[in-house]
Amino acid sequence: MTLERPAIGQWYKEAESAALFEVVAIDDHSGCIEVQYLDGEIAEFDTETWGELTLIPAVEPEDWRAPYELSDEDGMDPDEPLHPGWGNPVNSIEPDGAWELEDY
Repeated sequence: MTLERPAIGQWYKEAESAALFEVVAIDDHSGCIEVQYLDGEIAEFDTETWGELTLIPAVEPEDWRAPYELSDEDGMDPDEPLHPGWGNPVNSIEPDGAWELEDY
């Protein structure tokens, strides 16, 4: 039985099924607790059912972005211009004599 009050953003592990989930919403008016499992599935518990669950507080998993299907590339701003050559150290090398003009 769970005596702990759920908190949004808190991760829990069900003792029976070993399923890992995060509390994503709490509606005090209707008494519903919405959770999202690590695989992305969303479920809802009422406060009575929540109290009957055997839950273990868990730490946030390393790959918590999995249910949101996020990758490292999603952090890039699509409106930012892409400058592929700016990070290349070869571009900073000036050629010999290319800019030297001889006066005749």
